[in-house]
Amino acid sequence: MALLEVRNLTMKFGSLIANHDVSFVVEEGAIVGLIGPNGAGKTTLFNCVSGVYKPTSGKIYYDGVDITRWPPHRVARLGAVRTFQVVRPLNDMNVLDNILVGAFLRTSSFEASLEVAEACLEMCHLEEYRNKRAGSLTIGLKKRLELARALATQPRLLMLDEVMAGLTGTELKDAMDLLRDIKARGITLLVVEHIMEALMPIADKVIVLDGGIKIAEGPPSEVVQNERVIAAYLGEKFSKRLRGMKA
Repeated sequence: MALLEVRNLTMKFGSLIANHDVSFVVEEGAIVGLIGPNGAGKTTLFNCVSGVYKPTSGKIYYDGVDITRWPPHRVARLGAVRTFQVVRPLNDMNVLDNILVGAFLRTSSFEASLEVAEACLEMCHLEEYRNKRAGSLTIGLKKRLELARALATQPRLLMLDEVMAGLTGTELKDAMDLLRDIKARGITLLVVEHIMEALMPIADKVIVLDGGIKIAEGPPSEVVQNERVIAAYLGEKFSKRLRGMKA
């Protein structure tokens, strides 16, 4: 069943076309990757879905509801929440309080919010940093905190914008395991990512943008063999390496 459906979405900034006639479906319970070269329109598409931008034309449906021109807070309350490529912690608050901010989206009860925040703290392996000032964390921990805060809103659709960028090898493996765990808990994931070695083994489907246009969509094993994707983004040598990877 489709949780998110984007139909013929176009986003223009004056004469610049950032997305052109893009359509795709995100099935409930799946991990869907959104990839493409820099400037392909991936983050713009995220901004349209999450309500940051109002698309020039086209439609966006979430669980059958037309959310095309909804503001971000209404989209989030409905259950579609996103993170940002540049992390935005509340630097002067501690880790637990940052996560509490997300939890308060669903309830005004401190006790209920604290219970949710504690669960997200544990899920994202941030327990030892609970009282640390968010601004003092490493980039890897800040990304984990941003993910925990988004999870605290109790989303059905979680949109992640390069959550694995800048991570070490060990942190990448931990992030992949965490995304699998999130999926196992029934949360659908739409993931913008440049680190193909991390995305391809966990994605159920991959959508490829180039120049604002969708050029491919399908299982990772098919996408890495697509000639247009190889030419626009992966390159032949890297594509062969990805084909040999095992989930």
